Amino acid sequence: MFHSSSLLPSLVHFVSITQSSSTNTPRVNFTETSNTSGRVIVDEPNRTNGKSLSRSLPCIGSSCFCGRRRFMEAATATAFFPICPASASQSDSLSDYASILKRVHPPRPDWYEEFYALVLNTGMKSYEEEIAGYKSQLFANLKGKGGKVLEIGIGTGPNMGYYAGNNGVEVIGIDPNRKMEKYAKAAAMDAGLPFPNFKFIQAVGEAIPLDDASVDAIVGTLVLCSVKDVNLTLKEAKRVLRPGGLYLFVEHVAAKDGTSLRFIQSVLDPLQQTVADGCHLTRETGKNIFEAGFSYVQLNMAFLSNASLIIPHVYGIASK
Repeated sequence: MFHSSSLLPSLVHFVSITQSSSTNTPRVNFTETSNTSGRVIVDEPNRTNGKSLSRSLPCIGSSCFCGRRRFMEAATATAFFPICPASASQSDSLSDYASILKRVHPPRPDWYEEFYALVLNTGMKSYEEEIAGYKSQLFANLKGKGGKVLEIGIGTGPNMGYYAGNNGVEVIGIDPNRKMEKYAKAAAMDAGLPFPNFKFIQAVGEAIPLDDASVDAIVGTLVLCSVKDVNLTLKEAKRVLRPGGLYLFVEHVAAKDGTSLRFIQSVLDPLQQTVADGCHLTRETGKNIFEAGFSYVQLNMAFLSNASLIIPHVYGIASK
């Protein structure tokens, strides 16, 4: 998670990274603001398409029931979604993915996988209702563009409704828990996504079984808190994202250093990892995204009004 004291202070920090036309060194602009209306105002140009990313995003209030085990693994191939790892034969790479899966996501009993999927499918409803307005603003950047979207940590498919009406969009969802698949497929059907346009792959974010530069956008919501290796997951995301493609993210992060909340998060972090299936309370996820090498990053911070332990959140858009 990301310490607010290191890059994002208690006020809201907006970070914009754009690639300089004359050098390979990114130009970094910081804008600091506070807003008494309880809404975060973002106004940075999207250098990938020349359009403004101006948004008025609500700071959503809800405690984060973050048990999403967003590690992803194992692969299958279809004609509609070509799944071929780069720089290796398919059979060798599938073996590699299986090996990584076992290492970062050891097999759990079927009853546990099913129970966990059921809990996520029913226990996240109030959170998703409260955050819906905010997610709508982020997903608006994908509307009308179609293309192929990879969702890391698809879980039970809480984001599927945001693809509704986006004609031609193809969604690939990866998650390490195979029991999530039936819920994700049901969510896709409820959202009106044509059956051939959704594919679930059991896979880990540290080893995404897709070709280089093969997707137009990547979505990750409450996932980097629980992957084994945040930087490797972001590296994989950049690898499969096409030049100019967008990465949409929502992540909860550590509280500010020196605060009582940060102390409590540090004390409870080991327990949280155990009971919430790998979720970390003290990761600097915002900093990881900021330093991942994207050509453009719009990084925003929000304090959730009704949250207690899992605050604050960072959210935004990055471009390759």
